[in-house]
Amino acid sequence: MEVLEFISEKWYKLSDKIRFLFVGGVNAAISYIIFAISVFILGEEHYQASVILQWSLSSVFSYLNQKFLVFGTKGNYIKEYLKCCSTWAISYILNVIILELLVRFAIKNVYLSQFISIFLVSVVTYVLFKYFAFRRK
Repeated sequence: MEVLEFISEKWYKLSDKIRFLFVGGVNAAISYIIFAISVFILGEEHYQASVILQWSLSSVFSYLNQKFLVFGTKGNYIKEYLKCCSTWAISYILNVIILELLVRFAIKNVYLSQFISIFLVSVVTYVLFKYFAFRRK
């Protein structure tokens, strides 16, 4: 138990930005893997359906990670989850727009475009999580 307490103490001494980068990186990797597998199975022409699947499956995992590992909030599970859903809705819309623009007009490669899109959207997501979904009074 002492090891876990030591790790926990050190972890929460890190800035929430650092914790978000680490946890968000893991969440983004999982989201991207879901996206890539879905595109592989459904075909590249269905990349937007793959984005829907990606966001749907990764949302609960991401919520729990953000709540407990990044922002460390207590209680308010339903309220925070609903705020996270609002955050993800905004993030999803941004993701879809950026992905579509990159695929149609710039990079053309679905996999690379989504990788870039996830990175860009994560900045907005952090701000919304910190100041909206997991805001402390």
